[in-house]
Amino acid sequence: MEINPNFSANAKNDFMLVIRARDGDQKAYAELMQRYKDSIYFMALKMVNHKDDAMDLTVETFGKAFENIEKYKPDFAFSTWLFRIATNNCIDFIRKKRLNVVSLQSLSDEDKDEKQLQIASDALNPEQTSIKKQESEKLKSIVEQLPQRYRTLIILRYYDEQSYEEIAQQLDLPLGTVKAQLFRARDLMSNIMNRRKKNLRSDF
Repeated sequence: MEINPNFSANAKNDFMLVIRARDGDQKAYAELMQRYKDSIYFMALKMVNHKDDAMDLTVETFGKAFENIEKYKPDFAFSTWLFRIATNNCIDFIRKKRLNVVSLQSLSDEDKDEKQLQIASDALNPEQTSIKKQESEKLKSIVEQLPQRYRTLIILRYYDEQSYEEIAQQLDLPLGTVKAQLFRARDLMSNIMNRRKKNLRSDF
């Protein structure tokens, strides 16, 4: 697949990221999401006028894009293709809402018991064990602040050490949706940690 000579510099960069993403480069997926998540979110917010719905639609847009990234053709910029998916996503959401149909299917299984967070402990001295326990408790408290669907994904990926494919199969989700929501979950965790740091500094 050859790059379109009419592409702008940004479109060419996006195209190279798409090529890497198709080869399984997770950093390429993350960079594409980082580049466009704010723009997609604000576009969705204008259309649906609800912050939580806009965020759900943003994550769903990237999920659909990543799941179907093999279908992208460089006849036009990746951003154009992505915004088309986002627009159609929002239109479908609004139509379903007007018809009083369930707006978005839940991406988490509320009926399943959440697995206990467990971190394997190696042979450590008492001081190291204490430090590791404190770090584990901090991490656990951050994970517990996440919405249910993101919390479940973090537990399966980083505590149970499941692959993206295993998580997708277990939760019956498209692979692209799993990747997009994990990127979002890590963003949320980073925001929580940053707020804690600011609060600690403001106490002194």
